[in-house]
Amino acid sequence: MKRTEIKLADGRELIYFDEHPDAVRDEPDRRDLPPPPPASQLRYDPLVDEWVAVAAHRQGRIFLPPSDQCPLCPSTPERSSEIPAYDYDVVVFENRFPSFSDRPGDLPGEITPYTPVRPGTGRCEVVCFTADHSASFGTLPPERVRTVLDALADRTGALGELPGVEQVFCFENRGVEIGVTLHHPHGQIYAYPFLPPRTRAMLAAARRHAERTGGRNLYADVFAAERAAGERVVLANDHWTAYVPAAARWPFEVHLAPHRPVPDIPALDDAERDAFGPIYLELLRRLDRLFDRPLPYISAWHQAPVRVDRELGHLHLQVFSIRRAADKLKYLAGSESAMGVFINDIAPERAAQLIRDAG
Repeated sequence: MKRTEIKLADGRELIYFDEHPDAVRDEPDRRDLPPPPPASQLRYDPLVDEWVAVAAHRQGRIFLPPSDQCPLCPSTPERSSEIPAYDYDVVVFENRFPSFSDRPGDLPGEITPYTPVRPGTGRCEVVCFTADHSASFGTLPPERVRTVLDALADRTGALGELPGVEQVFCFENRGVEIGVTLHHPHGQIYAYPFLPPRTRAMLAAARRHAERTGGRNLYADVFAAERAAGERVVLANDHWTAYVPAAARWPFEVHLAPHRPVPDIPALDDAERDAFGPIYLELLRRLDRLFDRPLPYISAWHQAPVRVDRELGHLHLQVFSIRRAADKLKYLAGSESAMGVFINDIAPERAAQLIRDAG
């Protein structure tokens, strides 16, 4: 894989990850762009001990443009996009409308004595999986999945070294039902300046388990129990197993985890990286077969924090959908949105059987 860094017209960084070592990336960004926006504000919510990002500049971001105006397609002689090249394999670049960035901005004075405010420092990047606008992750060849995984490993390592970054989160949103605003197949990477609520909850549970069991890893133990039970396992190979969690929150939710406990994507070895593509692609194909249509999903990599409690983590990919039937979506209504109590309409064992049958 060849890695080439360039600067876009407004100073943002873009990195080409090419599968051919002779690729030449000297196309300039021909656009006249305004400076990138300043960092968002982080406002502390004392009632739940959480930070909320206020990023008003994101209100003007591009929303479902027609295909001939897609900012993630390669540039052409007639039109310049976010990617100056006329073709590419995998590209990562700084988001033009970031939720977190390292560009300072003005902060308000004290809001209340209980609501401190600080800059939303960090980084947000876009990952383009392919130059083909009509493709999807599930249609990529395994070799391209390996390139994407290597790019995520590269960015996880680099972003984890930025001052103040506490966790690196790689994810893909697919489908307008899930909230996608650009159809081109792509993912995102968030470098958070704090530990997100779900990570904090998982670490707290893992820490209690380690204290009770003499240092055992909670996810590793749950994962081993699921593999031993087998009822909710949907796919497996020599290095990875995909299963529906026994307490799945979503109608269709699958965890895909490496058999060897590792904290993050950079820690995966070559054999594990090569084995990931075939099993993940088969999982995505089966999910699309459930209702004979592209399934909207969120694919979220859970990695260990950058600086603390790394021994408590266990890398895994969580893939879930809000579709519960061919003509029905699961909306986060009162119990889920207001109280955080999920009510699943499909038994996890039934969901696992449907995914197995889709093979």
